[in-house]
Amino acid sequence: MNLRSQRRLAAEVLGCGANRVWIDPEKSDDVSMAITREEIRKLVHEKAIKALPENSHSRGRTRVLAEKKKKGRRIGPGTKKGKINSVVPRKTRWMNRIRAQRRKLRELRERRIIAVNTYRRLYRKAKGGEFRSIAEMERFINDRNLRRRTFG
Repeated sequence: MNLRSQRRLAAEVLGCGANRVWIDPEKSDDVSMAITREEIRKLVHEKAIKALPENSHSRGRTRVLAEKKKKGRRIGPGTKKGKINSVVPRKTRWMNRIRAQRRKLRELRERRIIAVNTYRRLYRKAKGGEFRSIAEMERFINDRNLRRRTFG
């Protein structure tokens, strides 16, 4: 018994795909007699036809992966796509670094750890890209005794 047209009509009535339409095998004779939307609606009301629930993707595997990534796993070179600068662009990297260095210099100046003229000199060096990090800048300051002398 071919119920293709009934399945198609039921899909339209139920607002789902034809594959999600379930037809009660015991009432398939009644269904085969239905040729109008109204008759299909009646069969839906009688529970001879119904829409099956949507299949959903299992998130189990994703949760396991997320947990591993949270622990810091799965970040090796085989995972990365693109060059190092496509992950964090050169400019963004520079902006983050220079902002951190300038913030540190401001803090040192405001706490009167370095003098204003030393601040200006270090500021220009930072702008020229002389320091790779705040730690390197701190080493530079310590090695050259650029900290303000305290009298007491």
